[in-house]
Amino acid sequence: MIQYTMEDSNYIKIFTGDFIIVQRIIDELKAINIHAIVKDTTESARLAGFGGGILPGFQEVFVNKDELDQAVLVVQSITSQLDT
Repeated sequence: MIQYTMEDSNYIKIFTGDFIIVQRIIDELKAINIHAIVKDTTESARLAGFGGGILPGFQEVFVNKDELDQAVLVVQSITSQLDT
């Protein structure tokens, strides 16, 4: 049996954070035609009946490695606004 994980794919994690920031990042990425994947381990565990995850309410954003440079600029722009 072959197991497929996110680590084996062409996708790379660019951000981990709360739902609101993740949604803003996703919206900005869509605006420049980058389709990201959101991984929510807490929600996945809840749906499977295992309870919460390590970081409740936190999600991970993955993008294709070919779009990494553009996506990182979006994340940096958004997170730098939060620091001010």
